[in-house]
Amino acid sequence: MGLIHIAMFATLDLVGQAPGGPDEDPIGFPFGGWQAPLLDELTGAQLAAAYEGTDALLLGRRTYDIFSAYWPHQEDEFGTLFNSIPKYVASRGKPDLSWAGSTQLGPNLADAVREIRERHEHVKVVGSLNLVQTLLREKLFDRLDLWLHPIVLGVGKKVFDDGAVPTNVILLEPPTAGPKGTVHLRYGLAEGTPATGDMTAPDRGAGSDA
Repeated sequence: MGLIHIAMFATLDLVGQAPGGPDEDPIGFPFGGWQAPLLDELTGAQLAAAYEGTDALLLGRRTYDIFSAYWPHQEDEFGTLFNSIPKYVASRGKPDLSWAGSTQLGPNLADAVREIRERHEHVKVVGSLNLVQTLLREKLFDRLDLWLHPIVLGVGKKVFDDGAVPTNVILLEPPTAGPKGTVHLRYGLAEGTPATGDMTAPDRGAGSDA
């Protein structure tokens, strides 16, 4: 069985809407392209490393439309990869599937993602906030790469929105910070749900005061 890897860009208040440009998702959101001034070489290298071994893309409709309009005409490292692997589109509408290797998923998204997981080793989910909510809700992910950027927007769609459910994750490697303050966090899905405790209760494991 393969792995579902989610890659997300977020602000400190966890807005993930339209990081790449003003036309990505502009309705009611004036900060499209907020990530561009914060990019640096380290983040670029981390992104390249995060895509190593990717053998399929799983995308929401909006992200797919953006990608299919741009990447077929690119011949760089990412363009070569994206154009050569299968693309799966989660959409209730009728997307243009002319980008080579594109397939629309059926109405039962959770089952369709499980089937993709059986066919591929490393499925990458990019952007696609609505799709991500379903994956979070169903716990249909294995790794979450989250790049936190040092800005607060106060408006916009959140990474952890209506799909968030109580979930444990484990930090897979130490966080790394870029020169412009962006922090890369890599988490893996862990078993169980978050535990609770009482910070005001006496620490029974500590010794008595002298």
